[in-house]
Parts: sequence; C-alpha cells; structure tokens
Amino acid sequence: MAFLSNDSQQISMTDRTFFLSEREKHFLEESWAQVFAQKIFPAIREEDFAVLYSGKASRPNSPVNVIVGALILKEALGMTDDQLVQAMMFDVRFQYALHTTSFKEQPLSERTLGRFRARNQAYALRTGRDLMRECLSSMEKEMSEFMAAAGERNADSMAVAANIRSLADFELLYTAVSNLACLMDVKEELPEEFSHFLDEEDYSRFLYQTRYLDASQRLLRLAGQAEDLCDACGDRYDDFSEYQLLIRLLSEQTRRDREGRLQLSHPDL
Repeated sequence: MAFLSNDSQQISMTDRTFFLSEREKHFLEESWAQVFAQKIFPAIREEDFAVLYSGKASRPNSPVNVIVGALILKEALGMTDDQLVQAMMFDVRFQYALHTTSFKEQPLSERTLGRFRARNQAYALRTGRDLMRECLSSMEKEMSEFMAAAGERNADSMAVAANIRSLADFELLYTAVSNLACLMDVKEELPEEFSHFLDEEDYSRFLYQTRYLDASQRLLRLAGQAEDLCDACGDRYDDFSEYQLLIRLLSEQTRRDREGRLQLSHPDL
C-alpha cells in the first residue's frame, strides 16, 4: 500500500454541516469536536508516518491524519474500534473533528485501525521509534485543551499513546493464541475452555466485555489465558511455529514479579 497525504479536505455541496440548524451548529462549535478539529487534527504530521507504507506504486492508503486522529479519539474517549467506526458513520461531531463531513463514505473500518496499529508496532520493534508516541508528544498542549473540552481531565497524551500500543500488542497476542487453538483443535486436543478462540466473533466479544478495563488490563487478562493454553500443550507442540510464536510473544510482553504474579514488560503500559 502506497503512502498518499491527505492535504486537501474540500467541502462539497453535500457537506453534513450545511444541513445543521443554527442551534445545532452552535452546539457543535462549542463541543470538543471544535477543539479537536482546530487544534489536534492540523497538528498531525502525516509525512512522519510515510515510512509505514510502501514506496512502490500501489493502491493509496486510507487518510493517515484521519486514522491517527480517530485512534486518538478512540482512546481519549474510551471507545472500542466498533463504537468508533459507528460514531464516524452517524455522529457529525466525529466527522467534524476528523474533517470528513464531506466524505461520501467514512474512510475507516475496524480492519483499517488494526492494520495501522500493527504497522506502527512493527516499526517500533524494528527501529525503537514509536511514531504514535512521538506524534502525541509533539502536541501535549493541544491534547490538554482537547481533554478538558471532552471532560477527560485525568487523561493525558502519553496514556493515550500507551493504550494504542497496548491494543496493538493485544491484537498480535490474540492472533497467536487463536492460531495455536486452531492447531490444537485440528489435533483434537483443545480443552473446552479455550474453544471460544475458534469463534470469529470472539475477538470483538472479548473487547466489548472488557471495555471498562484499560488496554493494559485487557492485555494482561489475555496473557493469562495464553499462558494457560501453553501449559495445556505440555511438550507436544514444542516444534510447531504456532507454539513457538506464542511463547516468544509472552516472553516479550510479560514477566513475573518477585511474588510470581504476571506483569506486563513495558513499564509505560
């Protein structure tokens, strides 16, 4: 996928803001969406994320500033990917904040968000640079203004960055757990308590059920299940890539404290 900047957000004749009443426009301009649209969105430097995409000619990416802005909104407002995507479809505040009120169709899906987090995480692991963290660090003042307008006074930009990174770790770990569960199922050795990992809807259901936990707590809960699944393998799966990958991810993402309790390895999560 090739990188293409989203330099121009032209207003069309069908822009949603044209159909708002004066009262609706007033409330929109007094909401957090106005602060985000004027302070946060213009401060997102798309070119910093160009390294996440291919330099070869191919189909263009979804607008990077919209993706990054959406991820910030999602974590700052405590939403799931699904809730965010639906909000962008039907809530003019999100479209206004992300400069997409003139889009015929909103440009994001749950898959778009997941793939972007994975790209950012892979780049961070390879280079030591977390581009989302750098982006948010460059706009701490603007983030503080937005958080205050949104009523999220106890949140901060680094907490938002940590949650984005943690969810990328979660997606990677969940995929590894699911792949190992599928392998054990084929061999008819999957314990019943792990059968939910075979369900295509399980990922979304897990996130929904744990939506009141922060991203690090969700990751820790999944890591505990991953350890239990590895224990159920015994030594019969040592030579399988699915098992080896899950063990490696657990060693990278978790550790045991002095009392033997499972902890996340990243100190900022």
